Amino acid sequence: MLSLDKQHDPLTNKNLIKQIRKKHAHTESIDLKTSENLFKDSSKKYNAQQRNSLEWIKYATKSMVIKRAPYYDVDTTDWEKDEQDNIYPRWILKLNGQYEMLYRYIKEEVNVLDYGAVGDGITDNTEAFKKAIGKGRVIVRIPAGKFITKGIKLPSWTILLGEGKGKTTLQLHDDCPKGEWLITNKNHYKGNRNIAVKGMTLDWNIERLNPEEKSSAGNNRSSCMTFANVTYGWMFDLEAVNPGLHGFDVSSSLYTYLGDGTRSRGGSKYIWLDNLNGYGFGDDGITTHHSEYIFISNSHMCDPSGRSHKKGFSNSNGIEIDDGSHNVWLLNNSTARCFGGVEIKAHHNASAASNVHIYGHLSVNDNRSYNFRHIGHHKDIDPESKTAHHISATNLFSIAPIYTELYKESTPRSLVVSGYNHVVINGLTVLGDRTYNYDGHPLIAIQYRAHNVILNDVVVKDFTTSGPAVKVYGGPHRANDVTLKGIRCDHHIIKAIDIASDIEKAVTDEIVIEKETSSST
Repeated sequence: MLSLDKQHDPLTNKNLIKQIRKKHAHTESIDLKTSENLFKDSSKKYNAQQRNSLEWIKYATKSMVIKRAPYYDVDTTDWEKDEQDNIYPRWILKLNGQYEMLYRYIKEEVNVLDYGAVGDGITDNTEAFKKAIGKGRVIVRIPAGKFITKGIKLPSWTILLGEGKGKTTLQLHDDCPKGEWLITNKNHYKGNRNIAVKGMTLDWNIERLNPEEKSSAGNNRSSCMTFANVTYGWMFDLEAVNPGLHGFDVSSSLYTYLGDGTRSRGGSKYIWLDNLNGYGFGDDGITTHHSEYIFISNSHMCDPSGRSHKKGFSNSNGIEIDDGSHNVWLLNNSTARCFGGVEIKAHHNASAASNVHIYGHLSVNDNRSYNFRHIGHHKDIDPESKTAHHISATNLFSIAPIYTELYKESTPRSLVVSGYNHVVINGLTVLGDRTYNYDGHPLIAIQYRAHNVILNDVVVKDFTTSGPAVKVYGGPHRANDVTLKGIRCDHHIIKAIDIASDIEKAVTDEIVIEKETSSST
């Protein structure tokens, strides 16, 4: 059974995915083309709900901090491949151009040691970093060592460059308040642009807090690294250690909760996160809020502390695409022992994340490997979500989902879809542990007003105590318009699919339970 620890190298994820899926694999080009065709074929237009006059009055009073989150009809996944067979979202070319511009705008390169910094794990280097960074247009090199600071604020046109994870370490000072970021951009309200941080470990120094104390101060604070209102940003080759809230946050100036159909002003856009590791996070490893055009690739998040939540009710996810996020791509990432591996969601009083596309993900021992939901818009008495639309995922792996102390009442699931419209899953491999007790629960749940959901090419193996591989829930808040095709289960699964009788539209094809062979163990 695959095990991914804190030191897992996420740059190996692509090859691991190929190795695990090799018995059922197509080429990446075929997989992408299949997902694109399914996504196009299932794309449907929904008329955005019109606001009444009272809603418009309310909206006008809030317009200083929020903007509308209009519905966008989306009919493409926008994945591309280059001549070296690398997969990327089409818009990344624009970001690459800005990366070249960043280096052209740089006036000088400095070493933080030349401004009095000492990497001895004792000296307070806050002023040395301020002097080295100045007003920006600079590359600031940080050599190997542990550098204590009370927080670093980066202006536009700045590169912060270490020697690598585990070599260069930045750590928050013992006297820092709980709400401090280790690294963030300088101006959350006016915004910044063209900032890159590369090659270091970020230690939030949670040991400075009382062990029984909640680890976060609220809103987008208490994280290792936050981009808030940044246009064109890069987080490369970084490790986040024990942050109070998030390891890496692509955010707006503030998180707002002023209703479905709204998005905070001051969101970030065109941000690339690559080769990131994180563990011990109080909430999520990587998260996005009210931001768009985000690319998360080759990263590994595991083993949250959950300390920003009430004990036993910790929605701590490896990667969370959250409130108001739009246009997000994830490529060859991995998660382990989180509540959710990848959660695409929103709170009831915020817009759902939309137009999110995943290619390749390894979820190992997460309680809910993949969890897509708009909280508060699930039941028949709830308002229908205005924004929970457009998710595609290709080549996902759910390996031995388990119960967790993070969220004690949550049953293990490989995939849950709730409240979202237009969801395409193409290629999901679900591998279990024959000795683990799943207590008859289903592995995949399509439920709570999910609509226009397609599952294609699903493989389920080694679950001896689970319920059906796929369950489509009925009742007053039933799912509808569900297509299940190419569901292949081994002989340990007693029932491949369980579709409630009141589902209005359900299409099934190529549903197979393999027969037991004499060589089976």
